[in-house]
Amino acid sequence: MKLLHIDASILGDHSVSRQVSSAIVDRLRQTMPEIEVVYRDLSAAPLAHLSGSHLAAAQGALAEAPSLQQDMAAGQTALDEFLAADIIVIGAPMYNFTIPSQLKAWIDRIIVADKTFRYGPQGAEGLAGNKRLIIAISRGGLYGAGTPSAAAEETYLRAAFGFIGIANPEIIVAEGILIGPEQREKALAGALQAATSLRAA
Repeated sequence: MKLLHIDASILGDHSVSRQVSSAIVDRLRQTMPEIEVVYRDLSAAPLAHLSGSHLAAAQGALAEAPSLQQDMAAGQTALDEFLAADIIVIGAPMYNFTIPSQLKAWIDRIIVADKTFRYGPQGAEGLAGNKRLIIAISRGGLYGAGTPSAAAEETYLRAAFGFIGIANPEIIVAEGILIGPEQREKALAGALQAATSLRAA
């Protein structure tokens, strides 16, 4: 059993999403001691955003620049890690109503035709539906259902991973963490409790 742990927050030890994603991984390690964990910190080691050169190289053009060759190799490694994982845990803070750009760059490397999805007579078909996905979301304000800016970030994540076949991600949310210390503590405690209550498999 292999687990891929992704963190995207730029806040280091002050990050709520990092604390919750770590608690999720700890919970799964306790219940499955044999699990193999691969960790990727997208803030410390970000992938480059896609460019026309990336797309051309992916379609067969020669990647002559050493920097492009290195980045194509890094993107392939990220895809290989994702394909090898049985469980993916993602720490995903909300920045300006969406995910960090570092996380978007990673998602762009794993949504790949004929690897994680393919087009057929009925349209797009996801190929990663056998994976378990757990996402730890943190938000500074309150953006739950019924609010004016209801969780656009969560909607995007569900759509992106649903496209590659992961239709029912498990999502733990800590929100309102910038409203004040009491709300932050309450939100974090609730999210950590949810993490420790996750099913083993």
